[in-house]
Amino acid sequence: MRAIRVTSFGGPEVLNLDTGTHIPTHGDNEVLIRVLAAGVNPVDTYIRAGNYGALPALPYTPGMDTAGIIEQIGQNVENFKIGDRVFTVRTLSGAYAEYTVANSLYVGHLGDKLSFDEGAGIGVPYFTAYRALVIRAKAKASETVLVHGASGAVGLASVQLAKSIGLKVIGTAGTPEGMKLVQDNGADFVFNHREDGYMNKITEVIPGGVDVILEMLSNVNLGKDLEIIKYQGRIIVIGCRGTVEINPRLTMKSECTITGMALMNAPEAEWREITSAVEAGITHGWLKPHIGLKYPIEEAAKAHDTVINNSGAMGKIILTL
Repeated sequence: MRAIRVTSFGGPEVLNLDTGTHIPTHGDNEVLIRVLAAGVNPVDTYIRAGNYGALPALPYTPGMDTAGIIEQIGQNVENFKIGDRVFTVRTLSGAYAEYTVANSLYVGHLGDKLSFDEGAGIGVPYFTAYRALVIRAKAKASETVLVHGASGAVGLASVQLAKSIGLKVIGTAGTPEGMKLVQDNGADFVFNHREDGYMNKITEVIPGGVDVILEMLSNVNLGKDLEIIKYQGRIIVIGCRGTVEINPRLTMKSECTITGMALMNAPEAEWREITSAVEAGITHGWLKPHIGLKYPIEEAAKAHDTVINNSGAMGKIILTL
């Protein structure tokens, strides 16, 4: 099969297309999936560069998110059958390939309402949004949530999820196009985070402060978040690309909590809960991934460069096979 293989950690140039990779074999609790589209996430680039806590053994195939059709199932797999349209949020053999193997715990039913391209945009973004907003922040209907970087894949998933459970949503983006996309996905207020004083505008529309902040770039925003968080509010750190200095007195004033969140730390019970919620979102129609850019698998290096070095995120980047 064709697959992207990485033989050494480094820049996007280490992503090499191999046309002779063996199709992986599955175990008793696993499924073999013919991949029609694969999602590209920022975390894929951190792992490729060797800048991540848990690194795979070399060589490896990158990626977690796929959408495709089940070709084979293990003898202990009961909730899927050959021919099912599915998506993954985690794989054993890698996502950037024509076939992948995944434990059935990390596979969901795609159904027929979404395309395979859209299916490749579900995994990490929607599972991250749910774990951050519902499980870690324990957000409730009528509360307010600020989604920093709301035009990216995780941001848009967070906006859609928040609206589906009755929250008032403030989103930020860095371009007019991104702001429109966030608004079109249901945000009540949208601000440009590249404009001076945008945080002051947020306090004008939500004078009492926001209940929950989903923080995609904490090394830039965390200090400012502490100035607008509500009394006993919750800040969930989803993304970070460096260090940050904050004034701890602001946490004393608001008695807020700052909580880190890494999706892959989720226990089995949470994976099952999130999968059920995401499948329900597909069925009821509030879950609608926005595919910003598509690249053929041969251009995986370009996709990795774009997901990190873009002028303004616009939904999910996927690879087509």
